[in-house]
Amino acid sequence: MTESEGVIKYQLNHTHQAINPLCNLTEINAWRTIAVRLELIGQNPGRYDNLGFGNISQRLESHKNQFIISGTQTGHLKNLSPEHFCLIVQAEPRQNRLQSCGLCKPSSESLTHASVYAQNPDIQAIIHAHSPEVWTHTKALQLPHTDAEVPYGTVEMAIAVENLFKSGSLAKTSLFTMLGHEDGVVAFGSSLQAAFQELINYLSLAIGIEQQRLSR
Repeated sequence: MTESEGVIKYQLNHTHQAINPLCNLTEINAWRTIAVRLELIGQNPGRYDNLGFGNISQRLESHKNQFIISGTQTGHLKNLSPEHFCLIVQAEPRQNRLQSCGLCKPSSESLTHASVYAQNPDIQAIIHAHSPEVWTHTKALQLPHTDAEVPYGTVEMAIAVENLFKSGSLAKTSLFTMLGHEDGVVAFGSSLQAAFQELINYLSLAIGIEQQRLSR
């Protein structure tokens, strides 16, 4: 990697305040736990200088422009508590600004999540995973992707995400890779289950490619 994982690059106005009981975190925490067990989210001494990776978010039904997201550098925790989640109150991706509240600060990829949510009101959940298999086989899987020159968690990434949607690249798939963010994969959907199913579908296809190559 050319840059440290988990570094917040956007302008953040954060209020240190508990988000409960505003948010029901049971579902999002359950899906995150599954992602951790599959090492799509987490922390590993052999990866990314032992810094946490990956995050998960869910749009609030009662506040359509707001979403909850796992906090920055929580990857080492197998199960999260309410204090490990953050509420994004307002997001302005093109202005590089976020307003949040919670007992922890939001993930470094929150700006990218905000940009995805802004493209379609039907998107209700996002999983930013780290999958070497899917990321490596971006071309073979014909996956939409942001360019290698686009750094994560920046206005440039937010604009690149907008362009993917505008180009129609995401009309038939709900997943893209970030070639400038090692192993970075973003899956989204109308629910957490839908987003996770898309991610697992492409993970199985990527593993299939690797197995075919090994059998030759």
